Amino acid sequence: MLGITLLAGIALLAIFFGPRLIGDQQEQGGIAAFYDASEVQVEGAPGSVARIEPLVGHPFDAKAWRVMYRTVDVHGTPQLATGVIVTPLGSAPDTGRTVLAWGHPTTGAAAECAPSRGFDPFIGIEGLRFLLDRGYTVVATDYVGMGVAGPDSYLIGDTAGNSMLDAVRAAQSVEEADASGRVILWGHSQGGQAALFAAERAPDYAPELHIEAVAVAAPAADLSALISDHVDDVSGATIGSYAFQAYAEVYADRGARLDTVLTPAAQQILPEMNQLCLLTHLTELHDIAEPVVGNFFAADPTQVEPWATLLKENSAGSHAFDAPLFVAQGAKDQLVLPTATEQFVEHEKSLGMPVSSHVIREADHGSIAYLSLPALMSWLDELSL
Repeated sequence: MLGITLLAGIALLAIFFGPRLIGDQQEQGGIAAFYDASEVQVEGAPGSVARIEPLVGHPFDAKAWRVMYRTVDVHGTPQLATGVIVTPLGSAPDTGRTVLAWGHPTTGAAAECAPSRGFDPFIGIEGLRFLLDRGYTVVATDYVGMGVAGPDSYLIGDTAGNSMLDAVRAAQSVEEADASGRVILWGHSQGGQAALFAAERAPDYAPELHIEAVAVAAPAADLSALISDHVDDVSGATIGSYAFQAYAEVYADRGARLDTVLTPAAQQILPEMNQLCLLTHLTELHDIAEPVVGNFFAADPTQVEPWATLLKENSAGSHAFDAPLFVAQGAKDQLVLPTATEQFVEHEKSLGMPVSSHVIREADHGSIAYLSLPALMSWLDELSL
């Protein structure tokens, strides 16, 4: 009986994952060509598709595409972004499918760290199977500067928010995706910041989209608190290597010079750190960062300008948005600390927003999005989305 059960399980796994894995392998061969934008027109309507290709290695009972689309950065400059679109098979509602835009957590800053370039571009979309089963079309941006060449956008709130909203627009132009203007935003960590900025920006940046709900897990909502909580540890050096390099590039016109906030030793490791992806090179990143722990910051970035202002500008919560908010936090999270998320939740409530807050006792930073899925799906179901 056990043998039959095991064989049945293996058969089901083969049905669900076999074609996906085979397709993923086939697609890796020429994947770099898709991200070569040397002959792509950058200027164009935000959300317009610059390049698209169907994916063979897609989730079961779904169809999917890799997409390059146009967006706009914090300065209003046209940029390109990449990502994936996936939609369930079967008939869509007459009004189209609700679109869920996913914001991924930190994977790195280099182009090669983009989730859509990975062997399985869907594996990191937390809750994807549940979302497809509910009939959503799911879009997942890589953010600007990842996947396709562009300016670094790590923790640049406006740029990240725009890239999420424009991914929805890109999906709307794909007829088979059946994408409507109804949108759910869902993000984890860095992606939580992106989702919150997308919600705050949507009325002005993408007024044709209706944000139905926003969900975040351990969001990088208050960057001043995040940096302060990790001034003297390896997480601060790792996050700081990504973030301060990005800010120095993006806000150079505002005097964001690295030598005003980082030590010479910290500046020396930045090029190497920024070429490594978090998920595949975590040990190596920590090995490089460890020697400068305690000697990374030359000054407190929350106290010295222009860094203090830039961190505040890129922190979520500047104003309310017209959608219910779901916030999940792991009690064992040592990166985005529970106290920081609690303070953010109270701040959002003070703006008059309806907030559903969930603290998961056994969750840490890596597991919070997955462990909060039952509560998130129940919340979405109650909202009839």
